[in-house]
Amino acid sequence: MVLERDVMDRIGSTMQKKAAELERLAEVLVTGEQLRLRLHEAKVIKDRRHHLRTYPNCFVAKELIDWLLEHKEASDRATAIKIVQKLMDQSIIHHVCDEHREFKDLKLFYRFRKDDGTFPLDCESKVFMRGQRLYEKLMNTENTLIQSRQEEGSLFERSLVASEFIDWLLQEGETPTREEAEQLGRRLLEHGIIQHVTNKHHFVDGPLLYQFRMNFRRRRRLLELLHERSRSIPENHDSPFCLRKQQSDGGNSSFLSVSPTKAVVGVRRSSMSNSCGSSGYYSSSPTLSSSPPVLCNPKSVVKRHVTPEELQKPGGSFAKKTFTIIGDAVGWGFVVRGSKPCHIQAVDPSGPAAAAGMKVCQFVVSVNGLNVLSHDYRTVSNLILTGPRTIVMEVMEEVQDNLHP
Repeated sequence: MVLERDVMDRIGSTMQKKAAELERLAEVLVTGEQLRLRLHEAKVIKDRRHHLRTYPNCFVAKELIDWLLEHKEASDRATAIKIVQKLMDQSIIHHVCDEHREFKDLKLFYRFRKDDGTFPLDCESKVFMRGQRLYEKLMNTENTLIQSRQEEGSLFERSLVASEFIDWLLQEGETPTREEAEQLGRRLLEHGIIQHVTNKHHFVDGPLLYQFRMNFRRRRRLLELLHERSRSIPENHDSPFCLRKQQSDGGNSSFLSVSPTKAVVGVRRSSMSNSCGSSGYYSSSPTLSSSPPVLCNPKSVVKRHVTPEELQKPGGSFAKKTFTIIGDAVGWGFVVRGSKPCHIQAVDPSGPAAAAGMKVCQFVVSVNGLNVLSHDYRTVSNLILTGPRTIVMEVMEEVQDNLHP
């Protein structure tokens, strides 16, 4: 009996070490993706020419090191080079011609493999990506699956019951049978995505409690790539939301509407709120304004219904615009409403969306390359909330005819 327990302990220790290694790999993937999106926004990544040949979506090594230092992601060039080399070692970036396996602080072209379709989707990466999708799906649906629970007399925050998790997987159509759902849970545990609350058990269909090891939404610092030990993850799993909320004294919330021709000034970003019914972020900062906030009409700001076919009609009255919006600590600063297609109902005048040029009454065509003309605002909001901090949105805006007879 003692020998059997020792064998089980060794198996458990080996499994935990393997999970920790895979967790570190997942952290590198998340950190690399966050950096890629930031570099696209900063135009560090772009099409470049050399010897009459164009290299799409690449960056110059020396310019990247300069950018990392400028944004205080590294204290010196040597440290910055080590950070990028870590990404190369995990096949996240590579030299455009694969002639250099080491990252060199020179005028050489490198590229993220995700930008040229060469990222290796091995078994580990696929499990990680599925775990991230399940995590976001759980965090953005109204359920009581994740909550504080007790096991063996101890209270564990943000935990879920294995059997209830399997019920949810079946209900959501993630797996066809309980057996396959249990196998998925075991793969998630073995890859460091979830863990038993006391690390005593593998994943089994029953009353035991499990937690997500990783907070996929946490914004990573690049220096973390150089840390070999697992990092402690903050308990706060909330992400910046696309909708800014503020609780008023009376318990009701309201949001500001900015028309294309009239701006509201003197209002802090915390004044934005959400009337869409999505969960959001409440700021404790007061509204600073010399005039009372302008309450948005609860009715749609769109004067007439527009169909997707009308928006896409060649030579029609709508023009396409593309915005790249980087969320800040509060969110992106806009509200979407409507259905098939959605429209921009409100924009925070001091938020990232307004700075990018977004206006009310624009119709949402796509979010990060995904066409959303046939979706409602709840689906579009969830897509934004579960995506990266940097979002690329295509909208259609009605062209005003300023010609007079």
